[in-house]
Amino acid sequence: MSGIEAARQVLRDNDRGGYSVPTDRLYPFQWNWDSAFVAMGFATFDPGRAWSEIEWLLRGQWEDGLVPQIVFHAPADTYFPGPEVWGIRREPPTSGITQPPVLATAARRVLAASPGPEGEARMAAVYPRLRDSHRWWAAARDPGGTGLVATLHPWETGMDNSPAWDAALDRVPTDTRTEIRRRDTSHVDPAFRPRAIDYQRFIHLVEVFRDAGWDPARMLAASPFRVADVGTNAILLRAEQDLLALADRFGSPAEAAEIAARIDRAAPALEKLWDAARGHYLSRDLVSGEAIPVRTSAGFLPLFAGQAGHAAALADTLRRWAEAARFRVPSTDPGHPLFEPLRYWRGPVWAVVNWMIAEGLRRCGEVALAEAVAADTRALIAAGGFSEYFDPRTGQGIGGATFSWTAAVALLLEPGAA
Repeated sequence: MSGIEAARQVLRDNDRGGYSVPTDRLYPFQWNWDSAFVAMGFATFDPGRAWSEIEWLLRGQWEDGLVPQIVFHAPADTYFPGPEVWGIRREPPTSGITQPPVLATAARRVLAASPGPEGEARMAAVYPRLRDSHRWWAAARDPGGTGLVATLHPWETGMDNSPAWDAALDRVPTDTRTEIRRRDTSHVDPAFRPRAIDYQRFIHLVEVFRDAGWDPARMLAASPFRVADVGTNAILLRAEQDLLALADRFGSPAEAAEIAARIDRAAPALEKLWDAARGHYLSRDLVSGEAIPVRTSAGFLPLFAGQAGHAAALADTLRRWAEAARFRVPSTDPGHPLFEPLRYWRGPVWAVVNWMIAEGLRRCGEVALAEAVAADTRALIAAGGFSEYFDPRTGQGIGGATFSWTAAVALLLEPGAA
């Protein structure tokens, strides 16, 4: 079986009848940003199924526009925390937090792969939901109109246990009323996963939000974890640009002006996260007001949003990291004392982040380095399979196997991909 056909087969195998799970058993539900990448992967060979992925995710959207982190379409007992921990009475049940907003970017790419009446009709139905999602980000997570949105839980950043969150997480108590019954460590070596104390804090935050009745303003006020995550903000800025392009075709002039105004606030605000001394974009702790002095792969993502002013400096950083780690791009600076090459977001390479970094490098004129990142990603998948993540020193595939978004990236990296 060719690499292309193998990647397509992973997506087919993880299909649950219109939506995809990230991988069997370890993650048995539909995840927000996973599905955005899955949709782009399906678009390379089955645009109709790509639209279905987006539409099923949006079945979980709340009336205020929130697109949740998890949609629990069908029961499963192989993942914690399940819907009973979130305590949200909706159909389908969902979690009460979100993830990086890749969806508008994905929808625009799916549209490009499905020209014609069907694609236009399905995009016309999806566009208002995307519009409402972006309005939710502005109202719920940047009510002061600063141009930077807050994330209230490490899970919302997508980079759950990054060392960038350590200091902010230290403020979060470890006591919980919920019995923690982790399932992940029965599927994957615990050395590759977040620590037990991390999960205590993760669940404590869920309880804080549950006690706040999932009201955005109360959650924002109550959360001891509040960060302006550079990755989330860069992905949102890119998604706003894609939403603006869609609004010109599927929205109104007033909506286009609204989106453009948010872009005009967000782009200079994102630049304020640049740290000249470290030559990197850094997240900011919104409780202390201080920059978080840990360089991570998220700090390259402003390139994905077309922020080209520091492209040369970021390219230099990537080259230095490549001298310390065989494969690009480790999720944490390999020279940092908290770098752990095997533990989840504390060091391993993630194909989806590599794809966004390569897209950003190409967009900002660093074409040769973009291809080097893409080539490393192809090599990792060739050697380590469609793994959840990879050891940046050896290329070993670790975490979950036959991962949907890794297979999607393999398809996106093929010449002529949609």
